[in-house]
Amino acid sequence: MTRIALLQMTSGIDPAANAAMIVAAIAEAAADGAAMVFTPEMSGLIDRERKRAAAHVMPEADDPVLAATREAAVRAGIWVALGSLAVARGDGRFANRAFVIDAAGEIRGRYDKLHMFDVDLATGESWRESSAYAPGEALGVVEDTPVGRLGLAICYDIRFPALFEALGQRRCDTIAIPAAFTVPTGRDHWHLLQRARAVEASAFVLSAAQVGRHADGRETYGHSLAIDPWGEVLLDLGGAEEGAATGLGFVDLDFGRIAEVRRQLPSLANRREIPN
Repeated sequence: MTRIALLQMTSGIDPAANAAMIVAAIAEAAADGAAMVFTPEMSGLIDRERKRAAAHVMPEADDPVLAATREAAVRAGIWVALGSLAVARGDGRFANRAFVIDAAGEIRGRYDKLHMFDVDLATGESWRESSAYAPGEALGVVEDTPVGRLGLAICYDIRFPALFEALGQRRCDTIAIPAAFTVPTGRDHWHLLQRARAVEASAFVLSAAQVGRHADGRETYGHSLAIDPWGEVLLDLGGAEEGAATGLGFVDLDFGRIAEVRRQLPSLANRREIPN
């Protein structure tokens, strides 16, 4: 069994305050025996006011939240999947970038979100992630982590099955899907999509999420999840509508379950090219 922790957050507009929450959670996760802790999308900053947010978005090498997380990982002796940070790319645009940090504080993997959240919801909410962020161009897979071969995705990526087919074909043992899901889409699609992706890839899915009302006025759905390769929900930290709080949840993963499921339903092995 491998013990992991999911951090559910309500990140705000102050990166220092967000970093303090992450650092405290890393120490707590390690003290409770976790080998790895997973944080949500945009752990370091959630701010829809572009001009105000831009003052806190900087190149990776200068990001104080990333630096604090790496230092905390070393002190605690634990791996961290830092869900994502807003990072300046050097070309005038931002990246929504995930990081995998080992217990020595080294960055073992990066992934820039591939799919931009450009939508107009029936509720009146309108989002244009591509107005400031550039999409990534590469698959994110990190070898030899405490959760095996780890595939990386971020939030809206979950709606694109081809990405998860690719991660399944890479035989990922675990897929991290950190998120800041909207409430209306979360109510209808969050659990459905998370479970489907676990089944399709025959892998564990670990989805640390933002929850509740944020300082910039937005609301996020919460329900950080751990799901096994059969699609069974092992952990659900709840949502704001249920009075769910921020903080850590723990779950023990049995990686023998992956081989068991893949023997019963060898869909990855049976895959064929679809004829035109």
